[in-house]
Amino acid sequence: MSKTILLTGATDGIGLETARRLVSEGHTVLLHGRNPEKLQKVKLQLSELGSVESYIADMSQLDDVAKMADNILADHKMIDVVINNAGVLKTSAPLTPDGFDTRFVVNTFAPYLLTQKLLPIMSAQGRIINLSSAAQAEVNVAAMLGDQPLDDMAAYAQSKLAITMWTRAMAEKHKDENRVFIAVNPGSLLASKMVKEGFGMAGNDINIGVDILCRTSLSDEFANASGQYFDNDSGQIAAPQADGLDDIKIKKIVDAIESVTAKYTS
Repeated sequence: MSKTILLTGATDGIGLETARRLVSEGHTVLLHGRNPEKLQKVKLQLSELGSVESYIADMSQLDDVAKMADNILADHKMIDVVINNAGVLKTSAPLTPDGFDTRFVVNTFAPYLLTQKLLPIMSAQGRIINLSSAAQAEVNVAAMLGDQPLDDMAAYAQSKLAITMWTRAMAEKHKDENRVFIAVNPGSLLASKMVKEGFGMAGNDINIGVDILCRTSLSDEFANASGQYFDNDSGQIAAPQADGLDDIKIKKIVDAIESVTAKYTS
C-alpha cells in the first residue's frame, strides 16, 4: 500500500537514494532540502519516477524547521512515515546565530521539533525513523546548549546519542499508541557526502543504508520495535551507548531539548 513519507536531507547521499527507492516503489515522498536549486533539480528528476513534493528549510534554523512543518500541516491531513535523515558532521559555523551548537541543532533539535509538530497528523500506525550512528558519546548538556565548544566528531557523536535518547523517550511517552519510533545506525562509513568530507574516503555501498531505512520505515518486522536502536553494522536491535538506556539521563537530555524547541511548537 502506498505511503506518504517525509524524508529530510533528500538531495544527496543516502537521503537521495532512499527517496529514489521509495518513489520508484509507488510511495509519495515529501522531499526536504536546504538549497532551492538542488531541491528543485532532485524534485524534477524523481518526479519522472512517481509522486514527489518538495519543502525547503535550513535545519540549523529552528524557525525554518517550524515553518516547513507548518507548510506540511497545511498541505497534508496525514503522513505515514517521517525519516529524520538530515545531518551534519563538519561545519564552518559550529554555532548558530542563537548561540547553540550547530551539530546538535541539525542532528538532534530539528528532528525533535519537526516530529513534535507533525505528530498530530501521523497515521495511527505511523513511524518516525531517526538517523543515529555507531558513533555515540555521553552528552554534555552545556555543550549541547552552546556553552562549551566541541570539535566536530565529539559534537556529532554526542548529538547522535541525544537523538537516540529522545527516540526512546518519545516511544515511552506514546507507548499506548501504535506509532513506532526507531533510532537507526544505517551503517558505518557509507559513501555519503558527510563521510567524504569528514573522513576523506569514498565509503561503503550506500545501498546498505538505503535498504535498512526502507525496511525500518515499511516492514512489519519493525512493527514492535518502538524505542529501540537498530545497529545496521551488526544487523540487529542493539544496546546504544549506556546513557541511552538511563531514564534519568534521558529525561535530562529531553528537558534540555524541550527548553530550546518548545517556543517553536505552538
